[in-house]
Amino acid sequence: MRLAKGILMASLIGSLLALIGCDQQKIAKLEEGVATEADVRKQFGEPQATYNEADGAKTFEYSRQPEGQVAWMITIGADGKMSALRQVLKPAEFAKVTPGLDKAQVRRLLGKPAKTAKYDLKPDEEHWDWRWLDGQVPKFFSVTFDRDGKVASTAITDDTRAQQGSQ
Repeated sequence: MRLAKGILMASLIGSLLALIGCDQQKIAKLEEGVATEADVRKQFGEPQATYNEADGAKTFEYSRQPEGQVAWMITIGADGKMSALRQVLKPAEFAKVTPGLDKAQVRRLLGKPAKTAKYDLKPDEEHWDWRWLDGQVPKFFSVTFDRDGKVASTAITDDTRAQQGSQ
């Protein structure tokens, strides 16, 4: 049974690395200020969400959750050219998730979470988790929302599922 779990985990990790590798190949084909919205859609497909910016730009969300460990936000300027391509699952972005933000604001910052959950013993809370890599160490970034759907707290923990598979 342990061997089967190890094989399954190795297969999962291999698939994740292939996905990251595919993203890198797609990114290499996109140049800021040159690539168009059509170029971005050709490489990444339809975005999971589109956010309209005040200056006429729009930002596309391409999250690799639940099993991936990245989320891309790609901005298309008002001129129709790609102006930014950012991987948002990292500490600098997590620091922007502060008490009082609502769910839509958090989704806008980090993309679709890997998992959402409510627990019977804490019915007034909802928890969202994102998988990410701290160097080579798999982690979770977690956000707890209160009964009003506002950020109450955040935490970073180890992704023990991924770590157990590497033992």
